Amino acid sequence: MNKKIGMYSSLLTLLAVLVFAISMIVGSDFGSYLSSMFIAWGFVPMICAFAASGNKETKSAGNTAMTFAAVYTVLIMVVYFAQMTVVRLSQLNEQASQILDYKNFGLLFSYDLLGYAFMALSTFFIAWTIHAENKSEKWLKALLLIHGIFAVSCVIMPMLGVFSPDMAGGDLIGILVLEFWCVYFMPVCILAYRYFKNIKE
Repeated sequence: MNKKIGMYSSLLTLLAVLVFAISMIVGSDFGSYLSSMFIAWGFVPMICAFAASGNKETKSAGNTAMTFAAVYTVLIMVVYFAQMTVVRLSQLNEQASQILDYKNFGLLFSYDLLGYAFMALSTFFIAWTIHAENKSEKWLKALLLIHGIFAVSCVIMPMLGVFSPDMAGGDLIGILVLEFWCVYFMPVCILAYRYFKNIKE
């Protein structure tokens, strides 16, 4: 069961990341938000499957990764569900829009980045549960570890006020950054699928 959950969740995450990338290119906010929720729904069981495949020595790293994955999921679910419901369906005044509308780089935008910081921390810790025995697994472990570095920028950027509503080209910069993340994370999902597929139960 652990193997199957790992394989299927890796594929779900891969598909969701791909849809997310396409949604941003075609300008579908709804598609971007919905696919982001599916990324979380795939990511959590994928991390849990990694943790389950580890040994006793890596148990603390696996538990830490699962906890961070759960925090990530709660934060981004709040953000994207709000965008798909309250923000999309309600007539918000300027103050409420500044706080709730993701595009205004307000509170929920900051929460979103904080969520991805926890995602990055989750990948960093889960990498230590992988005992890389071949080139593919070494690449997977390296990509997960390096992905953890994103946690720093995700926490610092909102504090420094890097993004603001009146920022010239802010939307384009944001899309390019997220497209880069998609290109980076899709190989992680593919390698994760191969990793779980090769596990002998």
